[in-house]
Amino acid sequence: MRLEATEGEDTYKVWMTDEDLDQLRRAAVSYRDDVILQLGGFVGLRAFEIPQVKPTHVQQTDADHYRLRVPRGKDTTSSGGKPRNAYLPKDVERSLRQYQNAENIAPDQPFVDLSVRGVRAAIKRTAEAAAEETGDPDYRHVSSHDLRRRFAQRLLVEENMNPRVVMQVGGWDSFQAIEPYLNAPTPSVVDDAFESAGLHG
Repeated sequence: MRLEATEGEDTYKVWMTDEDLDQLRRAAVSYRDDVILQLGGFVGLRAFEIPQVKPTHVQQTDADHYRLRVPRGKDTTSSGGKPRNAYLPKDVERSLRQYQNAENIAPDQPFVDLSVRGVRAAIKRTAEAAAEETGDPDYRHVSSHDLRRRFAQRLLVEENMNPRVVMQVGGWDSFQAIEPYLNAPTPSVVDDAFESAGLHG
């Protein structure tokens, strides 16, 4: 985990690894809180998008692929937030289905019946718990946007995915908006680059 200072006092951008995200998930106190982490960290939803999605928004495109319809994304053009189809990994689709069954959620009810403030509070509560469990105070700085940052960095830096694909599924309107995620290689990417250059010995 790496912290990057921002202009705000004692506020940081947190660059997590998947191992950090897994640790965060282990600290979740409820199935719902884990679902929130998955929707942010693996589907790339913003905090205000998480309460929008319902079981009816899960779409199976073929035997192996799913999409999650996000009714209203970020309003970047002053024309109202536009809908998008986020890519839904099979593991997350399975978690959503199991959570729906366990909680008896109707098809037209939200998976996460919280306000945006409630979503952020759940993430903060989980981050505090992870800091306590691990002894790593950096977890206390994790926010909903850091989950989305992990989503983008995984695809762009670690998987070398086409930026236009990431823009489409993540709801970014410009290359400029995702460029910061391209400029921050993870420790494993740094290690691989030095090994490829024969400079690790």
